[in-house]
Amino acid sequence: MDVLTLAPVHHVDGDVSLPGSKSISNRALLLAALADGTTDIVNLLAAEDTRYMVKALRALGVAIAVADGVTRVTGRRGPLATDGREFVLELGMAGTAYRPLAAALCLGRGRFELRGNRRMGERPIGHLVDALRGLGADIRYLGTAGFPPLEIRGTGLHGGRVAIPGHLSSQFLTSLLLAAPLAQAPVLIDVPGEQVSKPYLDITLHLMAAFGATARHDGYRHFEVPTGRYMSPGRFLVEGDASAATYFFAAGAINGAVRVHGIGRGSMQGDAAFVDVLSRMGAQVSVANEAIEVRRGALRGVDLDLNAMPDAAMTLAVLALFAEGPTRIRNVYNWRVKETDRMTAMATELTKLGARVETGDDWILIHPPRTLTPATIDTYGDHRMAMCFSLAALGGAPVTLRDPSCVAKTFPDYFEVFESICRQ
Repeated sequence: MDVLTLAPVHHVDGDVSLPGSKSISNRALLLAALADGTTDIVNLLAAEDTRYMVKALRALGVAIAVADGVTRVTGRRGPLATDGREFVLELGMAGTAYRPLAAALCLGRGRFELRGNRRMGERPIGHLVDALRGLGADIRYLGTAGFPPLEIRGTGLHGGRVAIPGHLSSQFLTSLLLAAPLAQAPVLIDVPGEQVSKPYLDITLHLMAAFGATARHDGYRHFEVPTGRYMSPGRFLVEGDASAATYFFAAGAINGAVRVHGIGRGSMQGDAAFVDVLSRMGAQVSVANEAIEVRRGALRGVDLDLNAMPDAAMTLAVLALFAEGPTRIRNVYNWRVKETDRMTAMATELTKLGARVETGDDWILIHPPRTLTPATIDTYGDHRMAMCFSLAALGGAPVTLRDPSCVAKTFPDYFEVFESICRQ
């Protein structure tokens, strides 16, 4: 296993241009493939998750060409495959590819086998499968019930009314929504219980509208999607990744000044609101139309419900090491069903750095140490663990990260970009 040792960083200073958002990129790719017309996608994320989506779409017969930074997708004007053939699609750990494709492939005709890596086989998908079956889908599990891999026999989606619990992941509802306009009749969706990560659903609804489909909802509890079709917007710009931006915002808040380009006022991404958390902690924040700057402040611990931004909550957990007083992060149960059990992983690695950590079913309480302890951090193959723990280098002690290359999932050159703003 490769390792990377980050020397102590005195402060940070500089400008960062963000890669495209993973969440927006894979949604845009799928909708462009389903749409009538050709879509030029600008600033598409070039990373593992999008490569899995592109590879799968090409295997299904979608024409995708890349030139001069533009990804041109020729839409299929409806279902992705309709000729009854068999396909085996390998999707690694790309949840933003696996789950939406699972729903979209139910619309066509054929036999589709969706596979992933070992961790994907441990991530639940039963809520999505149950809802799709309720709309007429023919799906069976090829291993443990409730988990990938799946076999889908495309027969179309009838439409109708289904329920899909929202407490584990927003990706299940997103996947259902993206497929719903191409069902044979309107789709009505009830969401019993709490819906997590609502800002990610806002991204879904925004993109559906950009591609000509409508969906109405009543406080995220009931959704109505009429039948229709997707139409290419012609050109679609992918915003910079707000989740990736949080690491640079946090670095500036700890000790320095960082200006991040590609995201700003009016962003559709929920994680852009992480700068409000930083302001509350004491950092200095300046928001422009297409850039955000964060400067050092005297940071104070906070007690926050971050259900709406679970990825950014990981950045806050490491930032808590540099705050005065404890920080409690609440309502993040779905950390436990991500690329790794992030609740356990975060508690374990923060403790190595000298923090005193308490956890519950859906919360974590971090008491910062007086000084950080040099440590070797396990990343668990989780890109966000690797990126957020790079911030520990600002604590005056060297930090070694195991398997740093896992950042390739969403930000392959993260460490080079991070190093570009570091000052010794």
